[in-house]
Amino acid sequence: MTVCGSQASALSNSANQNHQRPHATGKSTAATGSAGGMRADAVGGPPGDPDGGLDDPSAADQEYFGERSAPGVVAPGAYGAAFAQIQGMGHTGPGWKEVTGQTYNADDPRYRDYDSNSSGGAGNVTGRITGLAADNSGHVYAGAANGGVWRSSSGGGNWTPISEALPAPATGDLALDAAGRLWYATGEANTASDTFTGAGVYVLTHPAYGQFSTHDRVGGQELESTGIRKLRFIGDRVYAATTRGLWSHSVYNLSAPWKLEFAPNPDYLPGGAKASDPHAPYKNIVNDITADPKDPGKVIAAIGWRSGDAYNGFYTKTGTTWAPITTSLGDLPTAAANVGAVTFDRSADGSKFYAINQDPTQITSPKSTLGGVYESDGTPFGPWHLIADSPKLEASGSAETGATYNPGVQAWYNQFLQVDPKDPKHVWLGLEEVYESKDAGATWSTVGPYWNFTYACWNIDPAKQTGDCSPTTHSDQHAVAVGSVNGKSFVVVGNDGGAYKRPVDGKLDANGHAADWQSLNDGSMDVLQYYSVGVGADPKGHGVAVSGGLQDNGQSILRAHDSVMGSNFGGDGGDTYVDPANGCNIAEEYTNLAMWVTNDCGQNVSTDYSTSTEYSVPPNDGANGTARFIAPFVADGKNPNTWVAGGQHVAVQNKGFAIRSTSDWTDVYDFGAGNYASAVASSGGRIYAAWCGAGCNSVGFTRGIAVGNADGTGWHQLNLPADGSVLPNRYLSGLEIDPADADHVFVTVNGFSRKWTEGPGAGVGHVFESRDGGATWADISANLPDVPANSVKLLTHGGLAVATDLGVFYRSGNGCEWKVLGTHLPTNATLQVKVGPDGYLYAATHGRGIWKIRVP
Repeated sequence: MTVCGSQASALSNSANQNHQRPHATGKSTAATGSAGGMRADAVGGPPGDPDGGLDDPSAADQEYFGERSAPGVVAPGAYGAAFAQIQGMGHTGPGWKEVTGQTYNADDPRYRDYDSNSSGGAGNVTGRITGLAADNSGHVYAGAANGGVWRSSSGGGNWTPISEALPAPATGDLALDAAGRLWYATGEANTASDTFTGAGVYVLTHPAYGQFSTHDRVGGQELESTGIRKLRFIGDRVYAATTRGLWSHSVYNLSAPWKLEFAPNPDYLPGGAKASDPHAPYKNIVNDITADPKDPGKVIAAIGWRSGDAYNGFYTKTGTTWAPITTSLGDLPTAAANVGAVTFDRSADGSKFYAINQDPTQITSPKSTLGGVYESDGTPFGPWHLIADSPKLEASGSAETGATYNPGVQAWYNQFLQVDPKDPKHVWLGLEEVYESKDAGATWSTVGPYWNFTYACWNIDPAKQTGDCSPTTHSDQHAVAVGSVNGKSFVVVGNDGGAYKRPVDGKLDANGHAADWQSLNDGSMDVLQYYSVGVGADPKGHGVAVSGGLQDNGQSILRAHDSVMGSNFGGDGGDTYVDPANGCNIAEEYTNLAMWVTNDCGQNVSTDYSTSTEYSVPPNDGANGTARFIAPFVADGKNPNTWVAGGQHVAVQNKGFAIRSTSDWTDVYDFGAGNYASAVASSGGRIYAAWCGAGCNSVGFTRGIAVGNADGTGWHQLNLPADGSVLPNRYLSGLEIDPADADHVFVTVNGFSRKWTEGPGAGVGHVFESRDGGATWADISANLPDVPANSVKLLTHGGLAVATDLGVFYRSGNGCEWKVLGTHLPTNATLQVKVGPDGYLYAATHGRGIWKIRVP
């Protein structure tokens, strides 16, 4: 292999409630030696993670954001600059082929083992939908969390992507204006952080048949690298509620720059005196805005961080001055301590206003963070009346009726409101579940339960989708719209499992739940958010079985020649390892290193652990939760029965897929309290383990690499100064060892270089190589775009493939120049690349499914 790059020295110095997997209830800890797989109640987190806790569903998003921003704050324009550079790069290799373009049936009757969610009632699913719009001609527009915008011309289904040419696939909001134009706000913000940042706002004049282009951007770079929670049209202006303040723009002159209307803490904005402060991302969050229909100049903006801050509250404008409302709004609180994430909606005739408020004082409550749902007659200035709270919604037929995890437990993450355009008293409310009221909130029905497992109508019978219950939607609601097709009105909702619709005048079953939900996830909109991919020869022959871990959609499996994917593990799927020789030998991670294995693809029916063929096998850190939300594990490159997992410790087990217990693991190295593995690699018993500390975000960020042997000997830390002189002081995301020489190792570095990152030691470069066991490192990034790198794979002929937030890049074994690998891979964050036994390179994207390519 050609030697590229200069060397830097790194000489070593010595140194309970289960809410996501319902079949897994009452598991005997004696069977596993741990409580692995069971989620704990939320607890306070480390600095920079104010929500914290193992049961915090924002943990993955917070980690995703921290990986890309540490050790500081990323300035606007970073992704845009990288995207522009890619446009001028050469390509090498053939076209990528989509692997997961089939329907993904979360209720597949083949996979109903102990750790599966199959039969819960969600049916066909895809990735998280965070924006929706619909017209009265059958057009539905769906914006995916990290998969761009899709159009259906038949009231939902048979989707076509329409934003492939844009640099940012993350959706904050979608909205149709009075002229029928489609406004696309990029940058997801419903987690109240800029996890999936965007590239601004785009407008498509003819959405029924057009495609977005970079020329459709509104304004300039003002809204780059931010998240946009809502777009609202007020008078002749459109307002953007963003993670960096409230902005507005003319709906006519689209080329002018955006105007910053208000930022409560402007010193924390990019370029401000406190822009490098680690808390800057949480200091200027605007959630929504609404106006008095009788006087559009009178507006109320809902502002504040979901975990609470002194600036939280409802603000109004007098002249050019914004100030918090301190007078009473009725039942709707105005005190900063009690105002969190907020969503408004109003009736078409202006006679009714509705609002959701999340209470920051309850952010760590295991029951609910919902402050309440409110109604006001004719004006957003009140008085507002409380029309729903968690107990009232629980009594409406909810599935969330346990001692913990009740309606609104994730109200900072799940919110939507929609008033029927023809009936001011008819309103839909989205939290974890979907609720409906036809009398302005006096009474409610849970029309879309979290799932059906808690109801008497449910049973696991493989001959039925969800027992005798009506199908429901996936949980965790984010978006809603009302439209019509062929004169029939429908409501469509978006959640962590895609898009679902039912008639506006839909029917309820005998249990008070909707009897007429239709999944719109027919496989044509593949926006699945994979963390990982694993490939093995299918035991039934003539092909491979492809598995992958997904955000809130468990583990998918696609057997050879199947036309439908199934889900053999539930909840969040993390990292994955599949036996290359037998694709039914699968190891997967729930979250926080709660590992499970199966030897039959999980193709079993059981609600009893004693008859299950899925086994809970977490290492100690997985049992204790002392690992990152998505934690790394691998099989040794030369001995596939030796597995290495990383949490606070490096753990090793030598039984391969015969493992059955936590006791089979041995901790061989301790990073120290608060430090967790970010990447691991092993070859011939030599282990490299990258780690991060201090919350692994910008608050006192630390990182390093430990090296040692699987038998516990020889462990030491590499000397990696925080000034970035050896490796950048950023998140170390991937490791790869040359199977021919364990001293030859590669590491990928996430985040952006110091040009964009305001933080100590950010340095430059994204791929580094060592030929002496990590004593010295060479930056081999060369012409690689300055964009977060997530993993690296050394190919058999010496070439390198690197997965980044903007695609996959390739460098030949005898060159130093990087090229875009292949064609047709959508612009997306690719988190992992692996080579399958069929010779294909597989890419797990976090928003556009799994793809494969023949390597050059």
